[in-house]
Amino acid sequence: MSRQILITHYYHSGFSISSRDLLFVFDYWRGERGELHDHLQILPDQLREYSQVFVFISHEHVDHLDPIVFTWKDYTNVQYFVSSDMPVGTRGKRMAPGDTFQLTDDISVTAFDSTDLGVSFLLNLDGLKIFHAGDLNFWHWRDESTLQEIEEAEKEFREAVKPLQSESIDIAFFPVDPRQGTMFEAGANYFILAVKPRLLIPMHYFHRSEIIMDYARTASCRTTEVLAMPGIGDSIIVEQQDNGYMNISFPKVNPEDEEEQIELEEITEDNPFSESDLPLSQLADSTEEKEDDENSSPFST
Repeated sequence: MSRQILITHYYHSGFSISSRDLLFVFDYWRGERGELHDHLQILPDQLREYSQVFVFISHEHVDHLDPIVFTWKDYTNVQYFVSSDMPVGTRGKRMAPGDTFQLTDDISVTAFDSTDLGVSFLLNLDGLKIFHAGDLNFWHWRDESTLQEIEEAEKEFREAVKPLQSESIDIAFFPVDPRQGTMFEAGANYFILAVKPRLLIPMHYFHRSEIIMDYARTASCRTTEVLAMPGIGDSIIVEQQDNGYMNISFPKVNPEDEEEQIELEEITEDNPFSESDLPLSQLADSTEEKEDDENSSPFST
């Protein structure tokens, strides 16, 4: 039986996954200056639409934890899951790497390691595996770190990623942070090569949406489609079909967002993957090629 989910990117590393009457929220944050405007926030009326809300907080950094999430319990049934190194007294079930909680009969969450504070989360949604990295990344800061610091950061990152290589991840939210300077995308690139998520959505990019869009246009490969969600409040619909393919579609967008949406879906002539690994917007035009090589992309439309 196919399953359809709605993925919404709120701001920075904040995402939600809506499935039937369940809502899963990761690292929700409204921004330092209220960048997430009121009409794009998760509000009480929306919360009341769900029979159960699960809130995941990867660590205590302010850009991953908005205290407003703890008021949501006043509007619906909410469960909180937080990293085990959160301050004493933080509401929620504490999770260390390796811990697993069964949320429902067919839904579970497992904590994995991070290369910063806290943990990363792997949600198993009735067989659809969705990974939120938190602050798991190759934090090398190559333009200012010493060679030894870079080597140590790389070793720590590879060790943290290794347990994920056997998880067959379908969707991954992963940091691609331009503040790192040279080779800022090294962590995401390694994650794609080592873990091979079917869909990777960049996050944690601190307002540099144009860089993330460029990265998405060039980083896709045969095993992984990279999809940018550059706008605050962007959403996509993902449908997991019985044959294993994932259909990706975009909900109706506001007129003022159409220009940005068009830019997201463009493909440039110098894209090295344009002939064999088309972006999602082009997949519908490649049906005949796909029949010749069903493995050319993990998606169908």
